[in-house]
Amino acid sequence: MDLGIAGKRALVLGASRGLGKAIAIALASEGARVAVCARHADRLAEVARRVNGVGLVYDLSTEVAAAAAVSDAINQLGGVDILIVNTGGPPATTFESTTEAMWRGAFDGLWMSAVGAIRAALPGMRERRHGRIIVITSIAAKESVSNLMLSNSLRAGLHGLVNALSKEVAADQITVNALMPGFQLTERLVELNVDVSAAATAIPARRIGTAEDFAAVATFLSSAQANYVTGQAICVDGGVMQSI
Repeated sequence: MDLGIAGKRALVLGASRGLGKAIAIALASEGARVAVCARHADRLAEVARRVNGVGLVYDLSTEVAAAAAVSDAINQLGGVDILIVNTGGPPATTFESTTEAMWRGAFDGLWMSAVGAIRAALPGMRERRHGRIIVITSIAAKESVSNLMLSNSLRAGLHGLVNALSKEVAADQITVNALMPGFQLTERLVELNVDVSAAATAIPARRIGTAEDFAAVATFLSSAQANYVTGQAICVDGGVMQSI
């Protein structure tokens, strides 16, 4: 199947590892011109080489960085047709252990980076009457996960943003969707000290997902065939949410 992605210009945020890296590789394999963004220059350079794309070094937790990254990608690619909003997960905390500074830092890193990136990409998409915006959230946005207070709270709010924005831009042929990873075998699981074997037993598919599983769905949502899918929050989790 020709996904209609060849020649499209994509920006993948948080692309130096894990899900972002896998999405960038998948889009490039379909012929997209890809810019990748992350704060770690060395890892990012390796990904940029692999996708034969552009590497943009920005710390998305800092003010206006996401908008600047989009502007940079537009200048280097000539535009952005596909925007993958992806940021690193905030630290594991309970409500009582979450400080004011942690709340504000997570809000800037998760929420305002998404708003800034989308705001910068939308004018060109509207002008061309075409665009794909995918916001990577988490199953924590749908069902809270123990000790992930920041992610539970803020990612759920992003789903409201996705739903409302999708209605505002649908007539311009721009789709806006959220993708929720479950347990994907990435560095994030290691950082959260997840027992992979134990986690797999609770998943109906009886295995931990791969970054490539997730990237395949992101690639479809970026495609011409997904032109009528918008305002959705889609789980890629081996059936976990359906089993609750």
